[in-house]
This record gives sequence, C-alpha cells and structure tokens, in this order.
Amino acid sequence: MGCPDWPKCFGQWVPPTQVSELPENYQEVFAVAGKSIAKFDAFKTWTEYINRLIGVIIGFLIFLTVVFAFPYRKSDPKIFWLSFLAFVLVGFQGWIGSRVVATDLATWMITIHMVIALVIVGLLIYTITRSQSFIIQQRQAHPHLKKLLLLSILIGLIQTISGTQVREWVDHVALMIDNRLLWIDQAGMVFYFHRSLSSLNLLVSFYLFWQYRKLFHPHQLIYKSGLALLLLMSLQAFTGAILSNFGFPGQMQSIHLTLGSLTIGLQLFIAILVFTKTEIESHKA
Repeated sequence: MGCPDWPKCFGQWVPPTQVSELPENYQEVFAVAGKSIAKFDAFKTWTEYINRLIGVIIGFLIFLTVVFAFPYRKSDPKIFWLSFLAFVLVGFQGWIGSRVVATDLATWMITIHMVIALVIVGLLIYTITRSQSFIIQQRQAHPHLKKLLLLSILIGLIQTISGTQVREWVDHVALMIDNRLLWIDQAGMVFYFHRSLSSLNLLVSFYLFWQYRKLFHPHQLIYKSGLALLLLMSLQAFTGAILSNFGFPGQMQSIHLTLGSLTIGLQLFIAILVFTKTEIESHKA
C-alpha cells in the first residue's frame, strides 16, 4: 500500500518524496476501503511505484514477443496465440493490481495476483521453449516420472498459494506484536502446512533428479535444469528457515518469494522439455 490509489500514486503521476508534498489530512483523503492509510513512507511509495513501472515495461516486452511470434501463426499457431494470451493476461494483471490496492490487500486478491503472474511466466516459458530446436534433443522420460513431475508442480503451486496466506498472517501479527522474534509463536496451521509442502517438494525433486541421472547425460539441458532446480529449492528452504528463526526479516521475504517464483518457472521448463518432445519433434519433421 505504498500507493493508496491506482493508476496514479497519491493522485500524482510522479509520486511525492516527502510528506510535505501531501495535504495535511492525506491519511483521510486517500483512505482505502473506508480506512485511513498508514503514515507516508517514501521508500514504500517508490517501491510500489517502481513495481508499477516495471509492470508497464513487461507489458511492452510481451507485446514485442507477440510481434515476433506473428510469423509462427501458420507454421506453429500455438506460439503466436499463447504469446497473445500472455499479452492479454498482463493487461488483466494490471487491473487485478488496481483491485489489490482498492481492497486494501485482500488476501484472496493477492493470491489471484500471484497466480496470474505465474501463469504469464509459464506461457512465456512455453512459447519461447517451443520455438527452440534444442527441445528435440531430449530423451523420452518414463510415464511415472511425468506423473511425479506434475505432482511436484502442483505442490509448488499450492505452496505458493499458502505462502500468500503466510504473508498475510505475518502482516496481521506485526500489528499486534512489536518483537519480531515472538511472531513465530503465533504461527497457525497455514504456516506449518506451507513449510511441510516445502520439504515434500524437495524430496520429490531429489528423487526426480536421481532418475534424470539415469536417463540423461550430464551435458544435456534437462539434467542441468534438474540440478539447478535442486539448488533453487535448497536455497528457498534455507531462506525459509531464516525467516522462521530470525523474525521474518523483510529483505529475506523478498528473496524467498523470488526463489519460489524461479523454482516454479524452472519446474515448468523441465515439464515442457519432458512432455512436448514428441509433438515438437514431429512438427520439425
């Protein structure tokens, strides 16, 4: 809520840098969902504003992706139409962002906002990967590995959704308890559920990578991707341990979220390599 309105920020296209640039009763003027906003914080305001600017840049880049995908509309229409869908969704995502602000960070709106972002990333990964020739170099995986891979992705999505609930819980506890080190004592089932999913997903991914070692050469992309996935998951588990044991430091929350997003993106990329090999190979032929 660094910017209490949308698309402007405190009614300005370029947000203020100090409270003196706002009216004296700004907390009531820019009230959200019938509640007065918190005191002005330049860091939070510009963090949110930069987030919006990056969103605009992403929109332009996805539009260019659609433009460059246009020649594929006859040879491989999925590349074009899924790129176009990503462009439509990024516009919808902007509108959802405005609803997140208007509802004063309603939990379910934050979850929708996060899921749509992951869908957009997934579509872009798929269209870019599909357009590359290296995908035909992969060896077919056993059916039970495909099922485990899908299970891992499903666990990752549920973990992400539960993570948004944990984030809301942290915000709620922060309003009641000043001492960060005591927040973990108020942890509910959602937190322990989220943490348990992390362990389960890591175990499934370890088993998948062990199987990749038997199926693929260490120089093959899918093997390297599996190894990178284990590294990301391990780092994410490590940052999660820091969060729960050291009072949920804000900077580590951002790192934890970033690692989680990269993890799901890499899981999707591996799934694309495993599931679309035959289709792409026959298309190239």
